[in-house]
Amino acid sequence: MIAASRESVVRRSGRGWGHRMSHWFDARLFGATFVTLVVIMDPPGTVPVFLALMSGRSRRALRRAAWQAVLVAFGVICSFAVFGQQILSYLHITLPALQGAGGLLLLLVALDLLTGRAEAPAQVEDVNVALVPLGTPLLAGPGAIVATIVFVRQARGVGDYLAVAAAIVAVHVVLWLALRYSALIIRLVRDSGIVLITRIAGLLLSAIAVQLVADAVTGFVRSGS
Repeated sequence: MIAASRESVVRRSGRGWGHRMSHWFDARLFGATFVTLVVIMDPPGTVPVFLALMSGRSRRALRRAAWQAVLVAFGVICSFAVFGQQILSYLHITLPALQGAGGLLLLLVALDLLTGRAEAPAQVEDVNVALVPLGTPLLAGPGAIVATIVFVRQARGVGDYLAVAAAIVAVHVVLWLALRYSALIIRLVRDSGIVLITRIAGLLLSAIAVQLVADAVTGFVRSGS
């Protein structure tokens, strides 16, 4: 009897601890946000473009451009994460509409990744390439912005917002590491490895896009019923 009561107390305490953890941090939402943004922003696929735009620059210039580009992308993503809902409310855009538009947009990006038709953005004259086009639109492009707004709209409570914020920070840390050590990554995986990673990312992104469209259709049906 005493052993059984102790076991029941341990189980209840374990469930209570898990509930408190999910209240303060939603690990599932963190994983979904992190994977989606990593697939969209594609750190390995960004490496060749980064090196091409920064060709002929010193290693110090490469390191400076890496953190500048990631900082610009982080600022753009955070801006839409914070003010995106106000913009959508002002424009009277619902979550299902945003999910449907985001799904179609991400599907186009996924097709470019799968078919290899994605082109490197042209360098803008008289502009620091770490800002344009590396920071935006290469890293913080329309797909990443839409995905961020969708996840923020889905957040409910402190734990969800913390999970989304932590995922955004973690993704940009991965981006910085990829750009910071871009020359080493190219030597390790070579061009064929980059192509393989890009194709896999396109496949995952297409699945995410289809799921967003399916959720949008479900949302429209429920709102109409």
